[in-house]
Amino acid sequence: MHTASFDGVLDAARQIAPAAVRTPLLEHPALNERLGGRVLMKAETVQVAGAFKFRGAYNRISRLTEDEKARGVVAYSSGNHAQAVAAAARMVGTSAVIVMPADSPRVKVEGVLAFGGEVRSYDRYTESREAIGEEIASTRGSVLVRPFDDPFVIEGQGTTGLEIVEDARARKVEIDQLLCGASGGGLIAGINLSMAALSPDTRVIGVEPAAYNDTLLSLQAGERLTHAPVAHPTICDALMTDRPGELTFPINQRLSGVETVTDAEVAEAVRYAYRTLKLVVEPGGAVSLAALLTGKVEARDRTSAIVLSGGNVDAALFSAIIEDRFIPAT
Repeated sequence: MHTASFDGVLDAARQIAPAAVRTPLLEHPALNERLGGRVLMKAETVQVAGAFKFRGAYNRISRLTEDEKARGVVAYSSGNHAQAVAAAARMVGTSAVIVMPADSPRVKVEGVLAFGGEVRSYDRYTESREAIGEEIASTRGSVLVRPFDDPFVIEGQGTTGLEIVEDARARKVEIDQLLCGASGGGLIAGINLSMAALSPDTRVIGVEPAAYNDTLLSLQAGERLTHAPVAHPTICDALMTDRPGELTFPINQRLSGVETVTDAEVAEAVRYAYRTLKLVVEPGGAVSLAALLTGKVEARDRTSAIVLSGGNVDAALFSAIIEDRFIPAT
């Protein structure tokens, strides 16, 4: 059985190179001045399909056999993995069925359809996306492309960390700490593989929505736990998994820590990214920036890298945030 490893990350980098964007590592003087340190921002907002998810999806789907391509793929996702799978499937010449929550942001549903994917909606509160996905895979003989619990997906996401280190060192910069959103844990697990191999002294810190703190709870307990029932969904729709992945959690036990941020703090980060940095970042992609702006992770006199993991934000929500009309649920 294939196990996620740094060698696999290196192989993934070769595999996805013809299709994925090597996204820029940005630095802005206004952010550096505000925080009193250097901040390097990995802009996965300009990745294919608008988020880091394309890396893992393409690394998995591009390895399908001709027989598997003929049977298609199926995936479940709130949006970014969905679009990534649909985009990768179209590139390699196969079909994709995507199981998406009925309350997914419209921009993400439209993205899947634009890439030629078929959408099967479900109620995230009463139905199991895993069960639906597995039933479709069984009925159609399709290959199930999981959003994080797949070694090829983890390794594909790990190329994000590989590029961060390579591009920082090209500037003769060593990274003191790296912040990344944590949900199912695929991205930060892949990054952990890269950092452990290339920059083991760099602290890797996960960031979660305050009410969706399953990674924090799991690390504290030493086992995979779900977060407490949530009264209101977070605006970070990309980070709403209820517990860490089976494959990702053991890797992520090397994390230096996990911080949580509120929707109000995330909204301020989205607003700051737009107004000051001139970047469009979705709420789930802005949690690392929020952790720095709030001071929950100290940036002064340090070099920090953060992953702006996606830019697929609903237009109405984005408008409300940047125009100061957004009111967090209480």
